[in-house]
Amino acid sequence: MLIVIGGVQWARAALLPMARGPQANLARIELGRPVLPPLTYTMFCLRYEAECRPRGSFRGGPIRLTEKRWTDLREINRTVNLAIEPARNEHGLEGEAWTINPARGDCNDYAVSKRHELLRRGWPSRVLLLSEVAIGSGEHHLVLLVRTSSGDFVLDNLTPQVKPWSRTPYRWLRVQSPGRGGLWATVGREGV
Repeated sequence: MLIVIGGVQWARAALLPMARGPQANLARIELGRPVLPPLTYTMFCLRYEAECRPRGSFRGGPIRLTEKRWTDLREINRTVNLAIEPARNEHGLEGEAWTINPARGDCNDYAVSKRHELLRRGWPSRVLLLSEVAIGSGEHHLVLLVRTSSGDFVLDNLTPQVKPWSRTPYRWLRVQSPGRGGLWATVGREGV
């Protein structure tokens, strides 16, 4: 009998973080001073004007993370990760062309595609922030940071999980500034 009760309690404990996912009170990334966006972001905005156009909203700040929105994040991360075949950009800046929903692409294409899909589902642009990070090798990488009332979460093509920003193995370089007309911001501290 004790083994059965212990097994049920262990199973509940294993599911707790997943069940609490959107309710968890997690850290928010602290934005620092304004900086210019990456040149490739500017080129992306020239190509996809509607993606970069400010969208009016009655409220500002992080969005409330409901179970439906948590499902949206996990579903979009998984779907886009599976839909795009990974392809390295071997041509440097000349080869950069952030593309929405290509058949093959790199981290930039995954990040803008995820943002695009969440915008189509009605998510406000102020909470969907493209973010430049450095991976362990020092190579730059683009992810999508989602600001919620439960913390800031990362959608990334290198992992199927949606993770809190503070639990990613990256050095954060710059993030889109919510509602700042195309400006980006440095990251203030590595965990708030």
